[in-house]
Amino acid sequence: MKTIEDAIQRIKVPDSAWRAKAQERLRHQARPAGSLGILEEVGLRLAAIKRTLDVRLASKVIVTCAGDHGICEEGVSLFPSDVTPQMVYNFVGGGASINVLARHAGARVRVADLGVAHEFPPDLPIFHCKVAPGTRNFARGPAMTRDQAQRSLAAGIGIVSALEADGPLDLLGTGDMGIGNTTPSTAIIAAFSGLPVEQLVGRGTGIDDQGLARKAEAIRRGLELNRPDPRDPLDVLTKVGGFEIGGLAGLTLGAAAQGIPVVCDGLISTAGALIACELAPAARHYLFAGHNSVEVGHRYMLERLELVPVLNLQFRLGEGTGAALAMELIDAATRVLADIKTFEEVSIQDAQT
Repeated sequence: MKTIEDAIQRIKVPDSAWRAKAQERLRHQARPAGSLGILEEVGLRLAAIKRTLDVRLASKVIVTCAGDHGICEEGVSLFPSDVTPQMVYNFVGGGASINVLARHAGARVRVADLGVAHEFPPDLPIFHCKVAPGTRNFARGPAMTRDQAQRSLAAGIGIVSALEADGPLDLLGTGDMGIGNTTPSTAIIAAFSGLPVEQLVGRGTGIDDQGLARKAEAIRRGLELNRPDPRDPLDVLTKVGGFEIGGLAGLTLGAAAQGIPVVCDGLISTAGALIACELAPAARHYLFAGHNSVEVGHRYMLERLELVPVLNLQFRLGEGTGAALAMELIDAATRVLADIKTFEEVSIQDAQT
């Protein structure tokens, strides 16, 4: 699809010269070198992306992509699928966890319907991008068609364009809502990594041991039946993915194409980011891991993407909550780089070797 190809071709590696300038400033600041840990690396990466030592992230948006999943027929979640649309209404009403944490971070929340099994009113203020009312059960066949996978990616790219049309977008956060979506996300990392499903599967909404066994078995059956090709990220998405995961992948591609840094949330958001980076490896340069989820598969995704999470708070909620909290520290990293004085600026002599 031309939209996807165009976005991939427009992704450029950030400016290494600006990273070097930022590194030089950090090296001369009036404090021990490396003493602010990961904030320094975040600042370096943002300087290279934004091409300035004084990065300002005034406009922050978190897009929560929603979709339903046929794999829920296998009893992989504690909650029924009709919770998904109810939560979308809660997001729009401002009463969900993501709304509270985003407000604290100074970020707006926008919701996108990529595949919820519910017809929302046309005037509901969300992105109406429904590909279909939920995926098919991938334990019994492909989750979607290849065309549907492409449409979900294109929808995410289009959302970034729509946000930019409304004004500058400095930082994008990605979040998810979809009952059962830890199952396709785990299947995605299993397909790419080749690791045993038992090593990757987690409890999602809090399923018991029997539920965990059902979930692992459903993923194994789906992988054996559909044989997703790890060399073809679209095939992986088609065979075992979700519409909202495709949308999240599109958000990552669309933002990277526009030079916008992306903060992904937990397992599901990172599954989308992983699809994007397998399609366009350069997109990884724009990606920040908001946190390390307790979902075990998330760790393997982060390792594959070579990302160090900003936070480790034992979260397993989704929605974009981890991304929202990480935005506050990412903001702090910009001030570390720009505002901490150098030894020379404060006339401290003989402090460096």
